[in-house]
Amino acid sequence: MHPENAKTAPLRPPSGRGELPPLDLLRTFEAAARHLSFTVAGQELFLTQSAVSRQIQQVEASVGVALFERRHRALALTEPGRVMQRAVVECLERLRDATARARGIQALRQVSMTCTPGFASLWLIPRLARFTSSHPAIGVRISATTDLLDLQRSQVDLAVRFCPTRDGAGPPLFEELVLPVCSPKLAADRAYPLKKPADLAHHTLLAVDMPQGMAVTVDWEPWIQVMGLGELRMKNTMRFTQYADAIAAAVAGQGVAIGRMPLLAQLMQDKRLVAPFSGGAASRRGYYVVMGVRGQRNADALEFVAWLRAEAQAERTV
Repeated sequence: MHPENAKTAPLRPPSGRGELPPLDLLRTFEAAARHLSFTVAGQELFLTQSAVSRQIQQVEASVGVALFERRHRALALTEPGRVMQRAVVECLERLRDATARARGIQALRQVSMTCTPGFASLWLIPRLARFTSSHPAIGVRISATTDLLDLQRSQVDLAVRFCPTRDGAGPPLFEELVLPVCSPKLAADRAYPLKKPADLAHHTLLAVDMPQGMAVTVDWEPWIQVMGLGELRMKNTMRFTQYADAIAAAVAGQGVAIGRMPLLAQLMQDKRLVAPFSGGAASRRGYYVVMGVRGQRNADALEFVAWLRAEAQAERTV
């Protein structure tokens, strides 16, 4: 069948038992199934959207069943499509490994993970050299984002999720404690020293943008409740899109931020930040490790998770 006619051709059973789809089209199917978008798959493979669509129709014609549900401006895998996706991903990974071995090159050992930007920059990256020095053959790829990535579709081994403790699966790496933090110089400001919570009224709030409808001080609420404060009053507000940027401003003496412990433990230990008031509050949130199917089959990813837990345990015992 000519590719241009595949668009209108009805699906039919393959001509021979056990006949495979055209192997050169399986990569296109894998990309389309991973992104659930012919357009994005085309961008990855340097094909037009229509070319991807035609190739998928050829695969479906070869298999004899529909692999995608074409919805309004959306795609979804059918049950046969999900079966094919799992098989194709596994086969392509085996082919890559076999090709590397055939060429006499050791297959790349890599762990891929996703986490929030704050966890990455404030907790993970300062410690990462300890892992790479003890595991020099393993590469680590970090996708720092607030987006909740689908591990299978994104081909990521594991995630460190920040979520309420009631929603966490299994024991957390650590639970979160919150308390105000600022630079030592600001805490000892001659005109307006920070000696009691009421003194915050003379200082700038360093806040992170919240989803629409949420107060900019929502992260402060556990501490406010523990301290018995009616409301938080501060001179003015400086907003950031990323938590790490708000903390950088606090280190620079530009205001007071809510500190998330133990993310800031090293900054506190180095005296770059101080807690002007005694006492913290449990936020009832924590950081949890979630393993994807890919990660569960990756011995290096399992080793990396064991290292994460050991680092978190070491911090709890300090």
